[in-house]
Amino acid sequence: MPTSRAIVEAFDDAGYRLTEPRRTLADLIEACEGHFTAENLIDESKRRHLGVGRATVFRSLDILAELGLVERLDLPSGGHAFVACEPAHHHHVVCSRCGRATDVGDSGMAGVLEEVARKSGYRIEAHRLELFGVCAACRAVESS
Repeated sequence: MPTSRAIVEAFDDAGYRLTEPRRTLADLIEACEGHFTAENLIDESKRRHLGVGRATVFRSLDILAELGLVERLDLPSGGHAFVACEPAHHHHVVCSRCGRATDVGDSGMAGVLEEVARKSGYRIEAHRLELFGVCAACRAVESS
């Protein structure tokens, strides 16, 4: 997961202004465990009187998604969330109870994509795989 510093440096490297609200937002994202929503960040900013506006949160999340430092998740409920991650391509396994997200590697997806491309005639340009389940910590609480 990227640090607050890495997020701020990514804004700077991409030519975006390093405003105090963006620095604060980077700290809020680093503090998140598991997935989070824009509303979670807005609520936390309000709760702590940090002054990060709604527009800043939404615009910054869009920028960070383009830069590969957060990834948007389509949740089984139909809602959307984000997870902070490293820019290298990977997939996520997300706990449907606590929201913890774990990065997972390719796990054979390259071969599946080649097969899909061959059978469909499409040139696959991108893909996204999200897996949802219950993490070991939540299962341990269930069985206690």
